[in-house]
Amino acid sequence: MTQRSRLHLIAGLSVLALGLIAFGLTYYVAISRSPEAGLVRTIATEFEIGGPFELTDHQGQTVTEADFAGKPSLVFFGFTHCPDICPTTLYDITLVLQELGDDADRLNVLFVSVDPERDTPDFLGTYLSSFHPGITGLTGTAEQVAEVARSYRAYYRRVPLDNGDYTMDHSAVVYMLDAEGTFISPFVHDRAPEESAAILRQVIEGA
Repeated sequence: MTQRSRLHLIAGLSVLALGLIAFGLTYYVAISRSPEAGLVRTIATEFEIGGPFELTDHQGQTVTEADFAGKPSLVFFGFTHCPDICPTTLYDITLVLQELGDDADRLNVLFVSVDPERDTPDFLGTYLSSFHPGITGLTGTAEQVAEVARSYRAYYRRVPLDNGDYTMDHSAVVYMLDAEGTFISPFVHDRAPEESAAILRQVIEGA
């Protein structure tokens, strides 16, 4: 198994674990599968996913959910010191955005840091310069990050290392929301870029 395959396997297992624990099996498929691109819309039966927030983007500007209204969104929680899942996910999403071409401008992609102590706006900006320019990094105070993570049912925790440093354990779900900010389903990003782009085009067009 290649290193990339191992990373995708880890990410997939993390998605499965979060689906069983955080979602609590409270979602059901409510819209039939599209024969063209396999889009499945998932509706919360008990919990809402997402909601209002106030954070700081990687350009140092204060933003809220209103700044991203009117476009579908992909939302992903991670951190810049992540050794594997985060850069792999951002790279996969970069390939999808490149495949979308001009349609990428009709989509929000939000990378929310769960490590605000180290992930300042400047640091986020430098880190994200290695990926697609359409990806927006978001950070804030520990309280602000905790609030938005709760609204998305996202898991994270600080893990001390033997050398006195620390890392962050976190869920790996990429949340897909429609233009009204309603959760659709987890976005599977590690398929062929053209397949993922076809799914996103359905969402962008209001499918």
